[in-house]
Amino acid sequence: MKTIKHNNILVSTFMVIVLMSTQSCKDKNTQTSVTNTKANYTQVATGQINAYDENGNVVSELKPGDSLYGQDAHYLKGKKMSFKKNNDGTITDNNTGLMWEEIPTIEGFEWQGAKDYVENLELGGYDDWRLPTAKELFSISDFSEGWPYLDTTYFSLVNNKHVDKSEQYWTANKYLGHTEEGQYTAVFGVNHATGHIKAYPGEAPKDRKDRKGPPPNNQQPRGQEGDNRNENRPPPPGNGERPMGNPMLKHVRAVRGSIYGENDFKDNGDGTITDNATGLMWAKNDSEQGLDWKNALYYAENSELAGYSDWRLPNVKELQGIVDYNFAPEAKDASKDRAAINPLFNISEITNENGDKDYPYFWTSTSARFQKGKPYYYAWYVAFGRAVSKSGLDSHGAGAVRFDTKHENGLAGEGGERNYNYVRLVRNVD
Repeated sequence: MKTIKHNNILVSTFMVIVLMSTQSCKDKNTQTSVTNTKANYTQVATGQINAYDENGNVVSELKPGDSLYGQDAHYLKGKKMSFKKNNDGTITDNNTGLMWEEIPTIEGFEWQGAKDYVENLELGGYDDWRLPTAKELFSISDFSEGWPYLDTTYFSLVNNKHVDKSEQYWTANKYLGHTEEGQYTAVFGVNHATGHIKAYPGEAPKDRKDRKGPPPNNQQPRGQEGDNRNENRPPPPGNGERPMGNPMLKHVRAVRGSIYGENDFKDNGDGTITDNATGLMWAKNDSEQGLDWKNALYYAENSELAGYSDWRLPNVKELQGIVDYNFAPEAKDASKDRAAINPLFNISEITNENGDKDYPYFWTSTSARFQKGKPYYYAWYVAFGRAVSKSGLDSHGAGAVRFDTKHENGLAGEGGERNYNYVRLVRNVD
């Protein structure tokens, strides 16, 4: 493990011994440190506290047995999001123990450049920063309002005044499958504006020439707006010149601490699988048919699988938490060519819009909206097979998180939706 940089002058052998015994500690004892022991996969709430009907209107006073009961807001599972500002350019997540870069890079990077950036980053007295995994970066997503899907009380965006789709941030997870844009170079990223997870091209095409133009979000760089929070932004690498005008470039929010999001599955032999890391029990089999969102809620609420009557539709963080990014349809390694889920689980096969063998999308209990101030017309889903374009080609990657209208001919549909998605039941062990 990398150690923290110290400025103390070694004046004696005794001091050498002292420094060696404390090399993994931070000089400033008054500031928050992150433990390096393996932590449980603490489930963090989504932040969504309202329930919505199929057309995005808030609905209240629903009770068990009612149509549309069983939403994220009815159960409020997971620990309430809790962060601490360390006043040194870092934020600590009190639930996961991870420490985050408060103010992300304005400059954009291809994926290799992003890895180089975090490798050389020194921030808050630490130099063991890294790219977050998809599960880590998604854990700070806030679904209470949307656009952005992030609590900007603690986390800055690249542009806090004009939030747009360019708030795209790299993760450490390469996509093993093949996408339209990235082919076999794709890497997952989280969009803090739209809330999505998508596999983006990790490299520019070989024939792409260097281009310069406006910043990726077409807004004035915040450093030229007099934002005093730039004092905590680390300097860009190299000569400080910002890569501009290249749609392959994404931003970085560095993290440090023990890896968060490792599952520990056990097959219970009764059609259920327990994740000992999260305390969640899952159905080994899926619904084996597609349902619209209302009927997906009903299906989960009325299941009595393995003698349990408290099954429910998982929220978006819970369902994303069982994605296994070590698998993907059309992976080059034939042993990895399958749905993006642990092989202990059974998953239905479908034929997708391109006529290829594929795997379904799965509903969550969490609603979504496409722009700030708009109704929650949509519900989030997780793609365990290809996340396809209208043509049926893999556009976003298996393991992507997106949303669909809640029923056929739903309001604000853009075409190409799958309104009938599958269900993976979940319940809490305790």
